[in-house]
Amino acid sequence: MLTSLSDAKVSLDDQDLAQPCPKNAIARLRVLATTDLHMNMASFDYYTDRADPTVGLTRTASLIRQARAEADHANITTLLLDNGDTLQGTPLGEFAQPDDGQPHVMVQALDLLKYDAVGLGNHDFNFGLPALDTALAHLKCPAVNSNVHRLDNQKSWVPYTILKRNVTADGQDWPLSIGVFSVLPPQAMDWDAHLLRGKVEIDDILSAAQQAISTLKAQGCHLVIALAHTGLQETTATPNLENAAIPLAALKGLDAIIAGHTHLLLPSPAHAGLKHVDASTGMVHGKPTVMPGSAGSHLGLIDLALIADGQGGWEIDSATTELRPIFERTDTGQPFPLVPEDAELTQLITPFHTTTRKNMQRPVGASTHPFHSYFTYFAPDRGLTQVAVAQAAALRAYISGTSYADLPLLSASAPSKFGGRAGPEHYTNVPAGPILLRHVADLHVFPNELHGLIVTGAQLRDWLEMAAGLFHQIHPKTEGAPLINPDVPGHNFDVIFGIEYQIDPSHPARFDLKGDLVDPSYHRIRNLSYKGQPVNDSQEFVVAVNNYRANGGGHFKALTTARPVPVPSRLIQHIVRDYLMGRLPHDPIADLPFPWHFTPQNQTRTTVHTSPSAALFLDEVQYMAPIALEQDDEGFVRYSLML
Repeated sequence: MLTSLSDAKVSLDDQDLAQPCPKNAIARLRVLATTDLHMNMASFDYYTDRADPTVGLTRTASLIRQARAEADHANITTLLLDNGDTLQGTPLGEFAQPDDGQPHVMVQALDLLKYDAVGLGNHDFNFGLPALDTALAHLKCPAVNSNVHRLDNQKSWVPYTILKRNVTADGQDWPLSIGVFSVLPPQAMDWDAHLLRGKVEIDDILSAAQQAISTLKAQGCHLVIALAHTGLQETTATPNLENAAIPLAALKGLDAIIAGHTHLLLPSPAHAGLKHVDASTGMVHGKPTVMPGSAGSHLGLIDLALIADGQGGWEIDSATTELRPIFERTDTGQPFPLVPEDAELTQLITPFHTTTRKNMQRPVGASTHPFHSYFTYFAPDRGLTQVAVAQAAALRAYISGTSYADLPLLSASAPSKFGGRAGPEHYTNVPAGPILLRHVADLHVFPNELHGLIVTGAQLRDWLEMAAGLFHQIHPKTEGAPLINPDVPGHNFDVIFGIEYQIDPSHPARFDLKGDLVDPSYHRIRNLSYKGQPVNDSQEFVVAVNNYRANGGGHFKALTTARPVPVPSRLIQHIVRDYLMGRLPHDPIADLPFPWHFTPQNQTRTTVHTSPSAALFLDEVQYMAPIALEQDDEGFVRYSLML
């Protein structure tokens, strides 16, 4: 692989340009792309220990081979690129961490499938720089990132690369140089601050992209492709955007974009209505763009027809984009595969897959009741409670004997599996009985660490107000309005245990998606109390929380001035495991009622979407008089609920 900037600067002087391709001759290039694989290598759900046709690079690999075969038959040159968030996700990602000098299993897969370049996503840094360095050291193709800069001498990735390929036109092969750069959200510096602070610097996406484009064009690249680990949201260029793909596409000199990060699809109706975006053709500012979902669900294709200028240069004459799915759904919402799993890739990953399944079957405890997240947005969620209680027990032990021990201790937990873009299968569902290690991972899927914060009552209230922005405003005495705002990430819905409060969705949200105050008179949080007494603004609490939120994730601006509590580095999954195994003492938060409920809304019904499997647990929400309405094309069931 390329290991330095000088390696990436490929000179074009060695190309024979004495006889350029004749003017107006047409050559073709096919770009294949994956993004946000998140260690979904097998078509398998490790949380439920069963096959899952909606995910898996083993199925995407079949699409890759098909698309390459089509191109080869038509003398079309192909590139295969990945857009990051590759090394973190399923339990396979944890158990696949190499400790014997062998290549990471995902790196082996990328090499097997002959990827031409891979970009980095924010989650690729979740295990720290040493783990990332170890994985990338074995990668045969260039690992690229243009806006994350190391402060040490390690060169695991390059800021850009130039891929020299031949394309066929007029019955002959002609040289083509394709520049590839990669960017990711600068917010990654905050999300993984405990791993990255003092070790890297992360630039703004657009400024880094412009610099990379200028450099690649100066070095003679005919085409420039962006591996943009960023979504389509903001339409205007402003500094430090998280989802910057639209203004990125407006940059002069950029020819095509592979987008990602938000796990959505393009082309598809998911981006309909966005300015400068043709959601049906995948054109953004007129430039071909694909976003191929996540977990290997789709393969992205950009087919380019290139026209020669007669002087050794090429321009895009026409472009089309396409997404090819690995599965579809029946009329009843059941997924079925469209392609088989690739035999060669399946054989490669089988030892790692088998080891992961075996490890995930280890017993850690037992429960007399199930844990599920089908109603996590609107009713008590025992899974959230279990995580919050374990966090509280660990933090209480850490601060024992310190000045923090006299403060009231709370614990914040947010759902990590809530359907949404991942589909109706993506919910926590742990049956009553033995609790296995895979169930622990199902309760908290991210490799987050435990942190502690000191917050005031005023900060606590605004924290809850920001979380309550998940809900649409629901007007009293109405029926049918959707309760959940799909633009709000589900993992922003923090529930804080150890207090009691109500949420009034009849009022507007106090904060917008960026965490900015909409109107100081807007309040959804009612009757906030601790031990039966109203919480006052100056009162202080110590709160157990994950590192993502403590480091600024989710735009909770009330927490920017919260004081951190020093705690040892410890994964929340391990804390939950230890609590269930009895290695941590029973925590008093476990004995408290679920902390929140809606304020009663007179004669008001709203609608929600959840999994068809939720029907097994409707007795838990009978007080909301649930009525099943219909099942949508994605397999979710829509319910009407009384607020």
